Amino acid sequence: MGGVGLLLALRPHQAGRKIREADPDTPGSLGIAISEAVEVAANNEDTKYSLGSVLNHVLMHQTVIGEEALQQLALVEETPDVVIGCAGGGSNFAGFSFPFVRVKLAGKMDPVIRAVEPAAAPSLTRGSYQFDFGDTVGMTPLVKMHTLGHDFVPDPIHAGGLRYHGMAPLVSLLKEEGIIEADSLHQTETFEKAVQFARSEGIIPGPEPTHAVASAMMEAEQARESGEEKVIVFNLSGHGHFDMAAYQEYLGGTLTDYEHPAERIAAAMERVPVVGG
Repeated sequence: MGGVGLLLALRPHQAGRKIREADPDTPGSLGIAISEAVEVAANNEDTKYSLGSVLNHVLMHQTVIGEEALQQLALVEETPDVVIGCAGGGSNFAGFSFPFVRVKLAGKMDPVIRAVEPAAAPSLTRGSYQFDFGDTVGMTPLVKMHTLGHDFVPDPIHAGGLRYHGMAPLVSLLKEEGIIEADSLHQTETFEKAVQFARSEGIIPGPEPTHAVASAMMEAEQARESGEEKVIVFNLSGHGHFDMAAYQEYLGGTLTDYEHPAERIAAAMERVPVVGG
């Protein structure tokens, strides 16, 4: 109820202004953007806020991607050993992987299903599994998820939509139950593999799917070294034609890695609401 009371008391864009006043150099975050969007919708009768990520209905709609992938594999009579997708809030990863999760739980195949996230925003690999707000100010309902703390502000890395503080509740639960696994990669190693991929395949991946591309290539390299045959399926979910500046930074040697400090994660987690004592 505290979040609702705050929402009604705020003027449009007041959330962002307050955050900017507290930290004029803030690079912003998806959590801040959600706070502002919800605030504008709540204060204008002719405005609606469409929940386009993380929540269950979005994950369900996205699963058309994984369903098509299953049918494509059936056409070539292949069964995957490893299924890999990039993960930020979880919609992309869930849309690709959940149909494979369904078949895995039915006992019809048993692939490793891996979510790959940036080391700079590692909610699945370093976050805590508990109730938290989906936005920075605390306007949204509490959801149980892997979180780095709702006021987490990531370093301005080249990972696009993978810079969110939390993970979709269903993805978080699957990770907690051990049905999927998670890994985190630094941005320089993802761009290294993305350049190699572009030169061999003629496709320039966006910064988000570079994480899946890099993990799949590493998996293939390990299989080659061990002499093991593997069917590896990954989701190349977007092109990098609008991200050439990031590639230029990488090729110019100015793209650097960043790992979110443990003390900053701990400080953010202290401000996460405690539910159920």
